[in-house]
Amino acid sequence: MSKARVKKGDMVVVISGKDRDLTQPRRVLEVDRRGDRVLVEGAGVIKRHTKPNPQKNIKGGIVERESPIHVSNVMLVDPDSKKPSRVGIQGDDRKSRVRVARVSGKPIDK
Repeated sequence: MSKARVKKGDMVVVISGKDRDLTQPRRVLEVDRRGDRVLVEGAGVIKRHTKPNPQKNIKGGIVERESPIHVSNVMLVDPDSKKPSRVGIQGDDRKSRVRVARVSGKPIDK
C-alpha cells in the first residue's frame, strides 16, 4: 500500500506505457490503493470475450474495457497551468492536509 496522491475524478496524464500521451488529460475512474493501480478513462484498453447473459441484459461478443495501470505511470494535471505536475502535501492553518501542485504551488483540492 502506497501513498498514492491520486483520487477518483482527478485529471491525469499517462506518462509511460502503450497509452502514453502527454497532451491528453484523462479522468481517473477508480483507485486501488492496495495494488497501487488506477483505472484511467481510455487508457489500458483490453478486449474481453463475454458470453451473453439475458438476465443481466448483457450481449455476447468482444467487449473493450479499461484495465488498471500502475499509479507510477500517471501524473496529475495542474488545474492552473494544465501541465503535468508532481504532487506535494501541505498543511494549512486549520491543521488539515491539502494536495499541492509542484508546478504552480497552488492547491489542487478546492
